[in-house]
Amino acid sequence: MPDRILVCVAWPYANGSLHVGQVAGAYLPPDIFARYQRMMGNDVLMVSGSDAHGTPITLTAEQRGEDPEDLVGHYQAEFLDCWDRFGITFDLFTSTHTDNHTEVAQDMFLRLLEKGYVYEDTMHQPFCESDGRFLADRYVGGTCPNCGSSNARGDQCEACGRLLDPQDLLDWRCLLCGAAPVIRATKHMFLKLSAFEDRLAEWIREHEEWRPNVRNSSLASLEAGLVDRPITRDIDWGVPVPVEGYEGKRIYVWFEACIGYLSASVEWAKNRGDEDAWRPYWQEDVPGYYFMGKDNIAFHSIIWPAMLLGYGGLNIPHNVVASEYLNIEGSKLSTSRNWAVWLPDLLERYDPDAIRYVLTAGGPETSDTDFSWEEFVRRNNDELVATYGNLVNRVLALTYRAFEGRVPEPGELDDASRELLEAAAQTLEDVGASLHGCRFRAALGQGMALAQSVNRYLDRKAPWSAARSDLQDAGRTLWTCIGVINCLKTVLYPILPFSSQKVHEMLGLPGTVAEQGWKWSQDDVPPGQEFSRPEPLFVKLDDSVIEEESGRLGVPVQAR
Repeated sequence: MPDRILVCVAWPYANGSLHVGQVAGAYLPPDIFARYQRMMGNDVLMVSGSDAHGTPITLTAEQRGEDPEDLVGHYQAEFLDCWDRFGITFDLFTSTHTDNHTEVAQDMFLRLLEKGYVYEDTMHQPFCESDGRFLADRYVGGTCPNCGSSNARGDQCEACGRLLDPQDLLDWRCLLCGAAPVIRATKHMFLKLSAFEDRLAEWIREHEEWRPNVRNSSLASLEAGLVDRPITRDIDWGVPVPVEGYEGKRIYVWFEACIGYLSASVEWAKNRGDEDAWRPYWQEDVPGYYFMGKDNIAFHSIIWPAMLLGYGGLNIPHNVVASEYLNIEGSKLSTSRNWAVWLPDLLERYDPDAIRYVLTAGGPETSDTDFSWEEFVRRNNDELVATYGNLVNRVLALTYRAFEGRVPEPGELDDASRELLEAAAQTLEDVGASLHGCRFRAALGQGMALAQSVNRYLDRKAPWSAARSDLQDAGRTLWTCIGVINCLKTVLYPILPFSSQKVHEMLGLPGTVAEQGWKWSQDDVPPGQEFSRPEPLFVKLDDSVIEEESGRLGVPVQAR
C-alpha cells in the first residue's frame, strides 16, 4: 500500500510579490519533495495558502490606500499564477480569509480555552496617542536589543531572527505617524506555552534527523524557558475572537495562520466531496513535513506543536524542514529596500526549469547562500546547458541522423557500457534517498554527476566517428546513452519537471514522467522505437544578461 504523507508549506503574506529568497527556502523544496513522493506511488497532500490577516496586510493596505480584502485578492491571484508557471504542485493553495478557516481556527481556540491552555490576562501594550489606538506589533518599529538592527519590527527582528515583543525594542516608534508610543493596559488571551516545555523538549530530542539549524535553535529556545504568549491583538482585520467582550480584537495572525495547515486540509476534503478525507493525514500514523525559512522555525517547532498537543488527537510535525537565508549579490535580501529578485519578473524572462535548477543548486539548506546574476548565467550555461542539455541534444541528434529516427540495436554490451548502466541504476537509488531525506542540493549533484559520466563515456566512444566505420559499435554506444538519458529524465524530474517531460516525449514514450513513477530499466526505450526530432532543452544566456539584470538591481557590474 502507498504511504500517506502530509506536506505543509509556509503561508506567504498576501501583501507583496514572491521573491527568490522565499522560493528557494520555502516553496521549491516542498514541491521537489512532493513530486518525488508521488512518483514513489505515495499519497501526498500538499497544502498552503495566502496569509491574509494580521498587521502586514493592514499596514500595506493603509500605506496604499486600499481595502485589505482587495489587496489579498490581488496577491492571491498572482501567487496562483506563479505556482502554475513555476510548476509548484499544491493540492490546495487557499487563503486564511475563508469561512472554513475561521471555523477551524475558532474551534481550536475554544478547545484550548476550554482545556485551560488559553487564558485571559492583562498586558501592557503600546498605544499611539496621535492615532488614538493600540498598536499591534507590526505597527511598531525600532532597534533590536539583540543585534542592534535599526529596522526591527515589534514581533521579530529580520536581521537576526529573534522573536520580540514591541516593548523589547529600543527607540521605538509608531510606523504610521512616527511618534513614540506610550504603554497602556489591555486585556488579551494568552497561550500557555510553558505547559508544553517538557513534552516539546522530549519530542525534539527524538528527531536527530532534523536539520541542525532547526534542532539546535528549537532546543535553545526550550532551554531558555518558554514564556506564555498573547494570541489576540487589538485590530479589526482577521479571525474574530469567539469570546464575549473581545469584539474589537482578533486572533493573532501567527496563531491562526498555523491552523491554516489544518483548515486547508479540511477545505481540500470538502472540495473532494468527502468531508472526512483530511482525517487520515492528521489522525493516523502519517508523517507531516513542514517547509519554511529559518525565521519561522519557532512557530513550527514550538508554538504550532504546542497548540496541537493541547488540542489533542492531531499529529504533530514529523520533520520541520527550514532553510537558511538566500542573500542577493552578497547583501541580505530586503523587500522594504526593494533589494530582491521577484519571481513574477523571473518567470517573464527565463525558463522555469532554469530558475528551478539555479535555486536548487545554490539552495540555502544548511547555511546562508548567495544569488548573483553572474552565478545564474554561469550555472545555466556551464552546467544546465553544457552538461545536460547538450548531452541530450547531441545523442538524440546523432541517433536521429545515423539510425533514421529509431533507437538502435545495442548488440553485446562492453564493460564500459555495462558500468554506465549500473551507475544509472545506483544513481536512481541514491537520488531517491537524498530527496526523501530533504537533501535537494545533494540530489541534484548526484543527477548531474551521472550526466557528466555519460559525457565522458560519449567522448571516449566517439560514436560520430564510429558511425562512419562501425555502425554496430555506434549503435551500442548511442543505445546505452539513450538508456541513461531516460534515467536522468527520471531522477531530475522532481527538480526539472518541464524539461524532463520534453525528454520523455522526445524519446517517444507515452504518458508522463510522473505517471511512469520512480523506476527505471535499461530496456525502457526498446530498439527500433521511433522518436521525434530532438529540440534544444534549454536556452544559453548571453553575458549581457548579467549587466542588464544587475542594472535592474542597481549593482555596478564593474564593482562586482
